[in-house]
Order: sequence, then structure tokens, then C-alpha cells
Amino acid sequence: MSGVVFEVRKRTRGNVTTPMLLWAIVMAVVIFLLEARLGSQAGVAWVGVSATALLGIYLGWRRRAAAVLIAPMVSWLFAWPLLWVAALIHDGFVKGLFVGLFLVTIGWIGIGLTELVWLGLVTILVRALRGSGRSGESDVVIFGPDTK
Repeated sequence: MSGVVFEVRKRTRGNVTTPMLLWAIVMAVVIFLLEARLGSQAGVAWVGVSATALLGIYLGWRRRAAAVLIAPMVSWLFAWPLLWVAALIHDGFVKGLFVGLFLVTIGWIGIGLTELVWLGLVTILVRALRGSGRSGESDVVIFGPDTK
């Protein structure tokens, strides 16, 4: 009797890297415009809310809810230099250095938590509306030693 084991894996339902990077770039621009107080504040805020909702819909549809936990960190990587520059533009150089430091360290907890909550709510709602996606049959087939 041979001891051969075949392992079959199923790939994840979809890659979320590109949509998450696009969302992070949009959110970096939104946060920059809000802090620098450039453009319509309400319009810019709605762009951020809409972009986050679209990413939440995508993640919920693809059943990739775990990506919600990583998304605020990815957003922070893109947004923190722009947020600091926006603080320098709005508050001047010296005060902007300290305001920017506060925003990219302490203030980011609030920004990231807001993104996490909104993105999570939309993702969970879409995933619940879409359903489990399981047909009831097992994806695993086990052949015993006597099966040919």
C-alpha cells in the first residue's frame, strides 16, 4: 500500500489588493482636502463616505470581510504624509509640524476607527444580504482504502 496524499486547495474568491489600494489613495486625497480645507468640505466628505461604502460592498460581495481589519492600516500608509503636508498648509510651518504630528499619531486612531466601523458595517450588511453561498454539499470527498 502506498502512502501518497494529494492536497487540493481552492484559491480565495478574489484578490482585494487593487481595490484596497485605489480606496486608500482616494481616502488619502479626501483626508488631505479635509485637513487643508480645500474644496467643498461636505462634497469631499461624501466622496470619502461613498468610496468606503463601495469598498465595503466589494469586500462583502467577495466574502472578504477579514480585509476590513487591514484596510485602515493601508489607508494610513498613504494618508499620513499627505495629512502632515495638509497640516503644514493650513496651520503654517511650525504649528503645522506639531498639529501634523498629533494627527498622524493620536488623531489617526479616530480616523482609522471611523473607517473600520463604516467599512465593516457595509461589508457585513452586503455579505448577509448575499447569503452564505454554500450549496449544502461538502467540498471534500474522502475515498476509503477499499474504494477504487
